[in-house]
Amino acid sequence: MITPLADELGELDAVAQADLVRRGEVTPYELISAAIERIEDLDPTLNAVITPLYDEALEAARTLPVRPVGPVGPLSGVPFLAKDLVVEIAGAPFSEGSRFVRGLVSQVDSELVRRWRRAGLVVLGKTNTPEFGMVPACEPLAFGPTRNPWDPSRSTSGSSGGSAAAVAARMVPMAHGNDLGGSIRYPASACGLFGLKPTRARNPLGPEYGDAISGWACEHALTRSVRDSAVLLDATAGPMQGDPYGLPSPGRPFAAEVGADPERLRIGYTARTADGRPAHPDCVAALEDAGELCASLGHDLVETELPGSISEVGTAIGTVFDAATAWIVEYWIRRLGRVPSDDELEPLTRAYWDRGRQVSAAAYLLAIEDCQAFARVVAQWLTGIDVWLTPTMSMPPATIGEITSTAEDPLRAARAGGRTVGYAGVVANLTGNPAMSVPLYWNESGLPIGVHFLGRYGDEGTLFRLAAQLESARPWAHRRPAVTVRTGLSAL
Repeated sequence: MITPLADELGELDAVAQADLVRRGEVTPYELISAAIERIEDLDPTLNAVITPLYDEALEAARTLPVRPVGPVGPLSGVPFLAKDLVVEIAGAPFSEGSRFVRGLVSQVDSELVRRWRRAGLVVLGKTNTPEFGMVPACEPLAFGPTRNPWDPSRSTSGSSGGSAAAVAARMVPMAHGNDLGGSIRYPASACGLFGLKPTRARNPLGPEYGDAISGWACEHALTRSVRDSAVLLDATAGPMQGDPYGLPSPGRPFAAEVGADPERLRIGYTARTADGRPAHPDCVAALEDAGELCASLGHDLVETELPGSISEVGTAIGTVFDAATAWIVEYWIRRLGRVPSDDELEPLTRAYWDRGRQVSAAAYLLAIEDCQAFARVVAQWLTGIDVWLTPTMSMPPATIGEITSTAEDPLRAARAGGRTVGYAGVVANLTGNPAMSVPLYWNESGLPIGVHFLGRYGDEGTLFRLAAQLESARPWAHRRPAVTVRTGLSAL
């Protein structure tokens, strides 16, 4: 039975929880204990947390001051979950959703983990992810599917699906995500959360990686509030020594952008998907609703489409993803010192690996060159608008089992997943630009449908200002999914 305190604390965002610690009204140990209660109550239904680290978290909470004196991390004592992909925690099991890797124990902390701890976060577990994060779903054979708190028969999308389910269900106020082609933003849409993909190189990937897939991969988090995302990015942003490239520091903290006037923005928008196929009416309705809200706030909206067509670089994107899968598998072969057996890779991964091994170095570099040329076209186009608005996804959350593959049809998950992401969130990864999914709309079935804003390179500030304005005008934090601590209570 969940205690009233655990339920009450679960409703607070990370900044509010940290404020309670600073004022001495709760201890870090109480925050972590309450989060563990919530996870143990909800996870049997959702399957979001695959690796509990409770003993380590409780011990860490004991070492934090009950009433901090002097400078402390901005998120001191706040419970946090790490996605089990890319980012490693020394002494913790690590699998990247794969039966091939499962059983490995990490030997070092990623730099991002060190920065989480300096901010005061306490990591109390690791969340589910599809094998190597390769599909917009979270149903790995190694751990089973994560279920959407708004409707457990539905997918969380992916690949940060375990983190999204945990935050939406109030297990924790924020959780780690990473994004190679939309993997923060898609589950944010499917689970009714705020999800920001930062600008390329804003957060470090070391010490294991300098970059990943020519800079496509980014690290950050899924949150229920805009301010949580901004405060966390302030705590983690900046290159580590030896990074291949970095970004200039922002003019002021990202947290200072939250609540600042975004002024009058020129917002481009389109309902047209990248491949021209019609989107689901609920996604179009979400776009229209967001456009009306932005107009009511004084912004100028102009209908405009991405220059050229993402389909023109579709072959290059496919080449990069095939090569990326081959790199991932070969990386693990080298690290583990053996090749995967027939049953250790999922059918889709093996199919991509087989294709990726046929990609030459020249073909890969030509594909990257094609994507970078497209990025330059997009950068020029964005000089005429401040942000670009579309639906985040082209369909509501899929049903469990819909985005999966079989030995007989290994590419089934790719086809099914592709139908849900027709607005090509991967554009932000190609260009390196920041982008965000904002939860402003729920359909008649009570499922969240996010809207997506693509910003200019290095300009998270505009996105944070706009997101905070939208959050103030159309609050979403009060909405509770069907699966939360207060089972059956929902404000839809």
